[in-house]
Amino acid sequence: MVAPATSNPGRGSGSLCCCLDRDSHHASCGDHGRELRQTSGAVRGPGAGGTPVRRCVRAAQPGSKAPGGIATPQVYGQLLSLYLLHNDMNNARYLWKRIPPAIKTANPELVAMWAVGQRVWQRDFPGIYTAISAHQWSESIQPVMEALGEATRRRAFGLVAQAYTSITADDFAAFVGYSVEEAVKGVVGQGWQADPNTRMVMPQKPDPPPVNLVPNEQQLARLTDYVAFLEN
Repeated sequence: MVAPATSNPGRGSGSLCCCLDRDSHHASCGDHGRELRQTSGAVRGPGAGGTPVRRCVRAAQPGSKAPGGIATPQVYGQLLSLYLLHNDMNNARYLWKRIPPAIKTANPELVAMWAVGQRVWQRDFPGIYTAISAHQWSESIQPVMEALGEATRRRAFGLVAQAYTSITADDFAAFVGYSVEEAVKGVVGQGWQADPNTRMVMPQKPDPPPVNLVPNEQQLARLTDYVAFLEN
């Protein structure tokens, strides 16, 4: 059975909700420093644990406090970008909620970063690539955004392989953020099939993973990703 290829792959169905209390934005620089170290230690995989990201984390280590003990915009930006890279949207949303409005207003890069975060939250794959390329990122944030784009692309490849028996070349290219020619050429080299007459791509099903017990929350997260991808 052929899985239906969506005509609008970029449309997300999620809604954003924030549930921190009003006083939570008074977190200290020390709190954010600990979060940075924990988040950077959890990031793994190609592009995530590389030298540019480690430099990004080191650059964000708080050396001083702003008035009132509020973290600096640099610390907020570095931490938010790493949460996005790790696809940790719960902590990303909570962090965005507690960043003081004055800091958001004075730092367009934070706003641009959250525009990326909203696309991640909505599982809007084409929108993620568009939001990343729409902003000229600072030197410290650029490598993290590049790594996020590559991580999103790998995730899209995997989801398409699991969810579709065939998909239009145009929709597939939108999911992975490439031109049609680049997308088709890349997967044909990995054993996928492509029909130039119908402009359909037939994914090669991945080998089933070894059976192992995973926490219920992790199973639920995987199922949510899979169902949301089909709905979009």
